[in-house]
Amino acid sequence: MTQPLALVTGGAQRLGKAFALALARMGYAIGLHYLNSAHEADWTKKEIEALGVPAYLLRADLSKPERIARLFDIVREFNEPLKVLVNSAAVMPVGNPRELSLENWDVALDLNLRAPFLMAQEAVKLMPEGGLIVNVSDVGASKAWSRYSSYVVSKSGLETLTKVLARSLAPSIRVNAIAPGFVLKSDVVTPEEWDRLIERLPLKRPARPEEIASALEFLVKNEYVTGQTIVVDGGYSLV
Repeated sequence: MTQPLALVTGGAQRLGKAFALALARMGYAIGLHYLNSAHEADWTKKEIEALGVPAYLLRADLSKPERIARLFDIVREFNEPLKVLVNSAAVMPVGNPRELSLENWDVALDLNLRAPFLMAQEAVKLMPEGGLIVNVSDVGASKAWSRYSSYVVSKSGLETLTKVLARSLAPSIRVNAIAPGFVLKSDVVTPEEWDRLIERLPLKRPARPEEIASALEFLVKNEYVTGQTIVVDGGYSLV
C-alpha cells in the first residue's frame, strides 16, 4: 500500500524538523524542503528513515516563484500521493518601520506570505482526493512587535490567507494554521530579550518543539477543523 506524502518546508531543523518527525511517526513519507541547511537536512532525513518511512530532500529558494514550480515538478515524480503540506519556512528580519529597508520588507513578505500562497496553489493540483494545508504562523501575528515589523505583518497576513484558502478549497481540502509562542531562540533575539520574554509567560518556560508538533498531529487527525489558527503559546496571548 502506497504511503501518503507530507511536504514540509523549512523541515531540516528547528520547528520544521519537529513537524517532519511527527508526520513520519504518523506514517507519512516526507518531502523535506530546505535551502541552506544541507547538513541538517541530511541528518533529519536519516532520522526520518530510521522511523521506517521514505524521506526526499528538496532544495529550493521559495522566495522565487519559478523555484516553487520546479519543486512541484519533482514532487509529481514521487510515487506517494501528496496529502499534507506544512508551510514552515520563514525569515525574521529586524527593523522597525522607521528604519526597515524595502529589501527586508520584501524578504519577509516573499517567503513568509507569498511563498505559502504559491505552495498552496501548486499543492492543491496534487490533492484531487483532498488533503490538509497547515501554515505556521506566530503568536506575534497578534502583537505589534515594532522591532520585527515586516515579520509580524507577514504572519498576520498568513493567518488571513489561511481563512481565505479554507473557504475556497473546502470541502475537500482543509486549511489551518499553528501559531507557536516562544520555542527556540532566534539568532536575532538577544539572550536578555529572550529571558525577559520567557519571564512574562504564565507558564514561565519556552515550549518544547514536540509540544508545537502535537498541534499538527491534532489537525491531521481531526477532519472537522478548518480555517482555524491553533495558538500554542504558554499563555503569552494573555499578557
